[in-house]
Amino acid sequence: MNKDQLGLIEKIRKAEVQQSERWIDYWNDYSHFHTWQFWVVLAMFILPLIVLFLFIDRRKIFQLGFYGYGVHVFFAISDVIGVTRGWWIYPYKLLPVLPSNVALDSSFVPVAYILLYQYTLNKNKNYYFWLLLLCLVLAYFIKPLLLGIGLFQFGGKENFFQLFLYYIIVGLIAKWITDVFLFLSKSNKWSLFRPHQE
Repeated sequence: MNKDQLGLIEKIRKAEVQQSERWIDYWNDYSHFHTWQFWVVLAMFILPLIVLFLFIDRRKIFQLGFYGYGVHVFFAISDVIGVTRGWWIYPYKLLPVLPSNVALDSSFVPVAYILLYQYTLNKNKNYYFWLLLLCLVLAYFIKPLLLGIGLFQFGGKENFFQLFLYYIIVGLIAKWITDVFLFLSKSNKWSLFRPHQE
């Protein structure tokens, strides 16, 4: 790295440390254990995991878990893009050092998708139709509810349709990646490292 690049990296690092310190101060003032918002966010994190533990189909647990992990990863990425671009913000964090909405990214949304996926598998229903319904509920009911109680805020002119598209894209990518891995797990001929049979 040259001197200019090192200088810029150091400025970015210092800005990130300052931003982290601002979040800690903000959390201590407005989002700590003595606020009702903290307990709502904690419930949004814990309750879906309990529901998942109770109702997940253990015969398909690895497939459902793989799919859910895909939802978590791609939803977290879309949320990070939205937050860092200033399109939206979550004013209340579970902890100041965690990503801005770990409750939605790591629990509430992935569990909703997993249970939907499980339903479509077990009942032989059309995944894409039910995904569309789930995304409508998340974008046009859950997010407006969070907006109304102050747990979510737009940063500008963005709208719920944009969120709806993100939900659809996440559901499609997670499903398609899961389908690819299921296909590969059932097909030995695609393996480059499969030992040759004599």
